[in-house]
Amino acid sequence: MSAKTIAPRVLCIGIPVRDLTFRVDGVPEHGSKANATHLEEICGGNALNAAIAIARLGGRAALVGPMGDAQESSSGFILERMAQEGIDVRHVVRMPGLTTPVSAIMIDASGERTLVIYRDPALWTVKLPDADVLLGDCDAILVESRCAEFALPLCAEARRRGIPVIVGVDRAMSGGDGLLAAASHVLFASEQLQETAGVADDGGALKTIARLTPAFLAATRGPRGTIWLNERGELEETAAFPVHAVDTLGAGDVFHGAFTLRLAEGRDAREALRFAAAAAALKCTRFGGGLAAPQRIEVEGLLLGG
Repeated sequence: MSAKTIAPRVLCIGIPVRDLTFRVDGVPEHGSKANATHLEEICGGNALNAAIAIARLGGRAALVGPMGDAQESSSGFILERMAQEGIDVRHVVRMPGLTTPVSAIMIDASGERTLVIYRDPALWTVKLPDADVLLGDCDAILVESRCAEFALPLCAEARRRGIPVIVGVDRAMSGGDGLLAAASHVLFASEQLQETAGVADDGGALKTIARLTPAFLAATRGPRGTIWLNERGELEETAAFPVHAVDTLGAGDVFHGAFTLRLAEGRDAREALRFAAAAAALKCTRFGGGLAAPQRIEVEGLLLGG
C-alpha cells in the first residue's frame, strides 16, 4: 500500500472473550492440580484476535457482536484493550443482564493450549445493527462460523453487494450451514475440516465440501502448512514458516485476520495464504494469544527472508 492509499476496512463478526492464561509444564491429570509458572489476563475470541492482527498489520478493523451487560467487568476490560489497539467498537452490542464469555487456558511447555470456556447461551439472541450501517465503507467481512445464527443475513447481504465474506471455522459445520452458501472463502483447521466432511483425509475432505459450496476452501495444519483447492479444483499446499513455537493460542485467528486483510488489499488467495502463514508463525514465537500478533514490518521481513 502506498502512503496515500486508504487502508482496507474489515468487519469482524464474533463474540469477544476474557481469557485467563496459565503457563504449566504439563496439563494436570484428572482430579489433580498443578502450579502455573505464569498468569496473564488477556482479551480473546476468534474475531477479536483477528481484529487485533488486522489492525497491527495496517488494516482498519471493526468488531461487531454481542457482549455482556454494561455494568459487568469483563466487557469493560475487553473494550479498553480494543481501544488501545485502535479497533472500532462502535457497533458492539451490549446485552443487559448477560455475561461476557470467560475462559481458563493452560499453555504447556510445547506451546499447545487446553481451555475451558463459558458462553452465555442468550448471547446468540443478539440483533446486529442495520446492514447499511455495518457495510458502509466495508472491504471484507471475517466471521466466526459459530455466529451463523445471528450473522448469516448480514453475510448474505454483503455477498449481494460484492463484499468478500471469509468464514473462520472453529468447529464442525453441517453440510446445510448457510455460511457455506454465503461465504466467498472458508478457512478450516484440519480437525474441523475432516469432521465436517466425514472424511479422514484433508485433501479428500476439501473436495467433498467443494460439492457443497462455490467458496474458496483451505485448511490449516499447524507446522504442516495449509492445503487448499485452486480455481481448477486441484489441491495445492502453502508451507508453514519453521519457528520455535511457545504459544499457539490465537494463531489460527491471526492467520484468518491476515488472510482477510491481504484479500481486501486486492491480492489473490495464493499470496494471502503465504502472508497469513508468516503472520501466524510469528505469533507462535511469543506468548499472549491474539495480543502477540505481529506488526506489518515483521511479517514483511519474514516473507523477504523466506
